[in-house]
Amino acid sequence: MTSTNPQFSESLFSYGTLQLEQVQIATFGRKLDGQPDEMPNFSLTMLKIDDPAVVATSGKTHHPVVTWTGNPYDRVSGTVFAISPEELAHADSYEVAAYRRDRVTLVSGVSAWVYVDANSPPRD
Repeated sequence: MTSTNPQFSESLFSYGTLQLEQVQIATFGRKLDGQPDEMPNFSLTMLKIDDPAVVATSGKTHHPVVTWTGNPYDRVSGTVFAISPEELAHADSYEVAAYRRDRVTLVSGVSAWVYVDANSPPRD
């Protein structure tokens, strides 16, 4: 996904709470427009969130988290959003330390940032 607006030069893939309107408003100050996509070679599990501010924003005590498997049959569905570099920094602030931001190539061919399990093995 590429935006024609140069302000929104970053692509962010979300499979979890960043897809929720209330989280987008609290994190970015706006509702994001996105396109469905999938991330290959990852599997999804749930992570308990202890940060009260994140729980208050999302309304959830457990958030999905993905881990690299390298298995091409593993896929995680979600949404890719065009955002600004400043909004990407806001997303970094929203995510807890159990996540790290990585660059992935989605099924569509789009290169996007995604938050993965901080303990996920490095990709080849």
